[in-house]
Amino acid sequence: MITRTIDRNFANMRLDRFLRKAFPDESLSVFFAILRKKKVRVNGVIGKANQMLQEGDTVCIYENLKSESNSEFGIRNSDLNNAEKKGWTKASTAADRKSGWGAQELDIILETEDYLVVNKPSGMPSQPGSGTRPGESLVEHLWEWGKRQHLDFKPTLAHRLDQETSGLLLVALHGDTLRDLTRLIREHEVKKYYLALVKGNLEKEKGTIEASLARMDNAKGSKMQIDEKGKKSITHYSVKKHYDGYDLVKINLETGRMHQIRAHFASIGHPLLGDTRYGDFALNREFKKQYGLNRLFLHSSRLEYPWQGKNTVQECPLPKELQDVLKKLEK
Repeated sequence: MITRTIDRNFANMRLDRFLRKAFPDESLSVFFAILRKKKVRVNGVIGKANQMLQEGDTVCIYENLKSESNSEFGIRNSDLNNAEKKGWTKASTAADRKSGWGAQELDIILETEDYLVVNKPSGMPSQPGSGTRPGESLVEHLWEWGKRQHLDFKPTLAHRLDQETSGLLLVALHGDTLRDLTRLIREHEVKKYYLALVKGNLEKEKGTIEASLARMDNAKGSKMQIDEKGKKSITHYSVKKHYDGYDLVKINLETGRMHQIRAHFASIGHPLLGDTRYGDFALNREFKKQYGLNRLFLHSSRLEYPWQGKNTVQECPLPKELQDVLKKLEK
């Protein structure tokens, strides 16, 4: 018999979904069978697939199941083995730091019992993927931080930023928090503000770019393009400061599509400086030489969201390398 006590990470979750999460290496047919044969009990009562679990409930399973989910972070045993082979779960060593792992400390803007607000640097991918070495992504740094904090949940990003973009991200520290944050984002209750430097001077001090975007995949990577059949995408902006031939703009996203800001401003003839995918490549080279810009000039500077009955605001100023560019433009 396997016994599990439901903690906050699995509270308010259906019993069948809990089984899939807790025993990810088992097939769905196994779960259907043990539920049908009444081999699962919740607080001593025969469990139903669609019943909602509450914190503190005791789930007893009268069956031997494969690879029960590792209690630390809820990682599958197979994933844990792979992670250990890659060095993701070990304390960082000098050799690891040379390869990138542990080289950058997390910039935590806010730490609460339920979630973090972190400042992601430009050049760091939000999560592991093809072309990313083990230990280089923000998610892996968060896992290592969570391990040191002895958390019982794998810290999880509620949303993402492009690798080239810096700034604020929300990180859930519990399963119920992750569900709450993703719901807030889905219902557009999290307001995201960005600062960007664009080519040229905009005609209007304030405006809205509303153009549907569709994703195009090719050998060189994914890219968004304006397409009437694409997903509705809305970007609001206001000019924060005019420079000679450039504008610093404050941006508020109403929708959150991949590369939305970059694709939208490029579509109206004002691409972001340092944008190697949608930008003015000749201008980027000249700007880099003259002003020292070695990255995309886009920074997530402010988040506003409701939490526990209060409106919460978190802000993060431009990184020094972007502030230095603006100082040179002033001159």
